[in-house]
Amino acid sequence: MEQHLIVPWDTRSGSEPTPVDWDMQVPPEIDTIAELVMKQYDMTVSARTLITSKPDKGGAIWRIETNKGPRSLKLLHRTPERSLFSVGLQEYVVQQGARVPALIPAKDGKLFVEMGGKLWIVTDWISLTPATKVDLVGAQELCYGLGEFHRHSKGYVPPFGAKNSSRLYRWPNYYQKIAKKIGWMREMAKAYRDTVASASILAVVDQYERQAIEALERLKASAYPRMVSMGEPYWGLVHQDYGWSNGQNGPGGLWVIDLDGVSYDLPFRDLRKLITSTMDDMGVWDTTWMRGMIEAYHQANPLDAESFEVLLIDMAVPNEFYKHLKEMFFDPITFLNTEAEAILQRVVATDQSKAQALADLAKDMSKYKPGSYELKPVAVEATRVPSETKTLDQKSWGLQPQQKQSSKRVASANAEENTESMAGAVSKEKKAESFKVIKKKAKEETKQERKQAAKATDKKVKKEKQEAQSAVKPAKGVAVDTIEWAGEVSDSKKEENEKAPIPQKAGGRKGTASNVIQLQSSGKAPINKAKQTVAPAKKKAATVAKAKPSAWKKSGAGRRKAVAKTAALPKTKRKAVKPAVKKLVKQTQKVALGVPSAGNKTKRAAQSKSKHSFTKVAAPSKKMNKAVSTKPNAKKGVKTKGVR
Repeated sequence: MEQHLIVPWDTRSGSEPTPVDWDMQVPPEIDTIAELVMKQYDMTVSARTLITSKPDKGGAIWRIETNKGPRSLKLLHRTPERSLFSVGLQEYVVQQGARVPALIPAKDGKLFVEMGGKLWIVTDWISLTPATKVDLVGAQELCYGLGEFHRHSKGYVPPFGAKNSSRLYRWPNYYQKIAKKIGWMREMAKAYRDTVASASILAVVDQYERQAIEALERLKASAYPRMVSMGEPYWGLVHQDYGWSNGQNGPGGLWVIDLDGVSYDLPFRDLRKLITSTMDDMGVWDTTWMRGMIEAYHQANPLDAESFEVLLIDMAVPNEFYKHLKEMFFDPITFLNTEAEAILQRVVATDQSKAQALADLAKDMSKYKPGSYELKPVAVEATRVPSETKTLDQKSWGLQPQQKQSSKRVASANAEENTESMAGAVSKEKKAESFKVIKKKAKEETKQERKQAAKATDKKVKKEKQEAQSAVKPAKGVAVDTIEWAGEVSDSKKEENEKAPIPQKAGGRKGTASNVIQLQSSGKAPINKAKQTVAPAKKKAATVAKAKPSAWKKSGAGRRKAVAKTAALPKTKRKAVKPAVKKLVKQTQKVALGVPSAGNKTKRAAQSKSKHSFTKVAAPSKKMNKAVSTKPNAKKGVKTKGVR
């Protein structure tokens, strides 16, 4: 029997009814798999209660009553390889002494069960209470516990087979993305000028875009490049979704839970998110709260001067403005006419105290000791290697071979990965639809300009072509040095082109435009005495062989002058000269090589079938194919993926 692969269940297929509240329900097949998973553990389950589910991602948490006490059963919604990364981290920090729920091994010794294409874990149920949000004490407890978790995560290397997750090197790209998308907000507001919030957005968007650009320049000038070159294990991991729900008080202090989204990064990124979201909730940037939260974190996981500076830079980015207003990309008309105005006014009012608060915090720089960072050649994310921790036996961490999924399931898995770090992600189709208006407007604005420019260009080209044709008329002959024609010929020359194949470069490719030598009249065509001599075939061949070097030698100066004059012509004139020049080139070749005219009945001397002359090159190692290449010209170039 084929194993059911778990996918998000927020929408049901076919005629199946969709429950009103999926957050408190899971599909029957998920319940069936959960029963099978629990049998893989040495425990007897008497009751199971669903605590919460993630229907849009495919995850859930149950409280289970067992003969060994209350426990937690969790379905991790990410891919097995990605979940293995966080499961390994959870075991690692427990060994380091962190207050994190310890994983209970299954009967086979593994700290997880792989079933339904996902990983399942079981831990003891820890009784927790949220820290208070009404005063600074609760915020400081939260920050101190965060610092402890970050300190214990340093040095972690995931088990073999885990998918590495790192945001350590992505800060500049994130800042660039913020600046770019704020610019998109401007265009969106212009495209929907009749909406309620359009004018208010246009009034402040330039200011927020400038803040993002300035923060990026400050980041580049800071110690950030030297800091990230220290490597991922040096810094440890961030939680990415840390707050009052995932950091709660329990036995011995503050516990950190829900670690399935952990990632390598500069640890104080979690602290920045906590501070800025708290200020947004308060409606004012309170220096006392900000300073108190930073100091509590510093006691658990000391900051240096460089880290403190980068923390301030990260807070200067318009994170809250972007987080709240990016909803316009998903349903612009509805959002701009309903929620946007109230949200924008609240964000703008809160940010009025932001600049002064950050300036006051910058005065605390002297409190932190300078760090020691040497720039190392680490510009990309390091490849993960098996953990060296003795207790992490590699056999106990092995994953099952992945089953071949249907196209629908693969699409769902891919969507999960792409939206892992995005809040409220939507399909590409919806995003594209949001920008259709902007693109259409841009096309309409430039349509008339393009037409006028095209007319002016056609008129100019026509005039230059006429001038070029008149310049070619007095030409009597042409001298050439090297001739390599590149592919394209006019319709009137197709028949002639079939008789005279286009010469090929080594490797069988046709010459490119950069290899074409422009030609111009050099005055008189070289005179070859062999042309005036009529002799039998053998005598003619000898005469041609003797006369050819002399003819080319005499025309050398003329050839150089022709190339120089042609290069001086404008591009349009050179293009117009080309048809007439080709005809003159053939005549000159016949004269220089001693080829008899059409009226001469004497047999032609034995010579190459090619109608073009080539520069002397080293003989190829293999016999060259004289057939015209049909391969297209090679193109040279450089081959080149949320929101936090």
